[in-house]
Amino acid sequence: MTGLRLVTPSSETAATAVLYLRVSTKEQAQRGGEAEGFSIPAQREACLKKAESLGAQVVGEFIDAGESARSADRPELQRLLQYVSTEAVSYVIVHKVDRLARNRYDDVTITAQLQAAGARLVSVTENIDQTPSGLLLHGIMSSIAEFYSRNLANEVIKGTQQKVSAGGTPHVAPIGYRNVREEVAGREARTVVLDDDRAPLVRWAFQAYASGDYTLSRLADELRARGLTHRASANRAARPVTFNKLHQILRNRYYLGLVTWRGVEYEGKHPALVDAATFETVQRVLSAHRVSGERSHKHKHYLSGSLFCARCGARLLFGISTSRRGERYEYFFCAGRHSGRSSCDLPYLPLEQVEDAIAAQWEQEVFPTELVTALRQQLTADLRAYNASTEDEQRRLTERAASIRRERYKWAEKAMEGVVPADIARERQGLLAEQLLAAESALSRLSLDQDNHETTLNAVLDLVLSCGRRSA
Repeated sequence: MTGLRLVTPSSETAATAVLYLRVSTKEQAQRGGEAEGFSIPAQREACLKKAESLGAQVVGEFIDAGESARSADRPELQRLLQYVSTEAVSYVIVHKVDRLARNRYDDVTITAQLQAAGARLVSVTENIDQTPSGLLLHGIMSSIAEFYSRNLANEVIKGTQQKVSAGGTPHVAPIGYRNVREEVAGREARTVVLDDDRAPLVRWAFQAYASGDYTLSRLADELRARGLTHRASANRAARPVTFNKLHQILRNRYYLGLVTWRGVEYEGKHPALVDAATFETVQRVLSAHRVSGERSHKHKHYLSGSLFCARCGARLLFGISTSRRGERYEYFFCAGRHSGRSSCDLPYLPLEQVEDAIAAQWEQEVFPTELVTALRQQLTADLRAYNASTEDEQRRLTERAASIRRERYKWAEKAMEGVVPADIARERQGLLAEQLLAAESALSRLSLDQDNHETTLNAVLDLVLSCGRRSA
């Protein structure tokens, strides 16, 4: 929030003054639920009393609420400087010098502009004037303000470094999480927890996009339909996730349980929302779409790739058409006829007709029980051998993942202690992160494969035994 108040000066009062009021953060500007917080009214009251003691009428008030003094590009400060350059102003009153600037260069530049306009800078709490002692005090207070600002920045960086190295989150948690305050051993602690309303939708978004069945725009539409929105804030209502924001979400490694600060990754304390295998798949799909451009997903059917035209031998392709009334028609068609490579005249075959024909054919097939039993024994033996080799691979990958995590932590410590340049640490951590993601993805796939192979094998063999029983 910024503000400017101007009044017409009285002809009875020779001296005029403008006030400059500022707080650094939006929180200060809104503290206590007040329109201007607490600090702005307190500064105004003190500055008005100072103007009264100087016998000056206040003709303007410039308020930068939520603007840092580390930069002179504050909107109301610039309007103040423009105002005093065109209007006769005797005094520019601030509560303290550090409200105006927190570095010597800006302080000198702003003061010079005020003097050139014929205005005198006045501090409520500091006795600065044009005497040698007043100028000396002004310079000292300006230097102290700069020291305080720089020292505070260093302390904040050190504190943030300590927080992230312990797995904390130094920023507002992304959608799917909530920043909360908890009391631990009588002390307030800030942490991150899952957002019960949004976390399931974000997790589903990763799984859905990894399937390859969604483009970003279609996924964004689906999430909007399912009710995924950003959390509402004091200044902004809840709003749907946009296409661009969804892309950022799917690229964000925070959802893997990692915290990135100044380009270096740390193991976070917050729970992961997506596993490594799914995240890696999502990155591949995103990269593929970036290269080729997003297109709607290809139509899929469980018979695709296994049917061939009886007339010309070409493969049968699966397609879906939508009528003007929105009705969907699913069908198979001959690739030879469609491409013009043959003179085949096979018509378009409705999906139901093809499925019924396939089912009828399988009902006529009969497999001897002895053949199925022998096949089961052979495939089971092969599966046991595969599982044995898989267990060895799992142990190797587990050890490799643990080794990479230790290495990543070492580089994080080196960056924190300043042993190596930050850019080198970031580059090394990036490479290790890719290696860790590949190892964890391979582990996830191996575990999933072991569970699925035996179940699928037995289900297929049981199905083979049932073929032909109806016709018999």
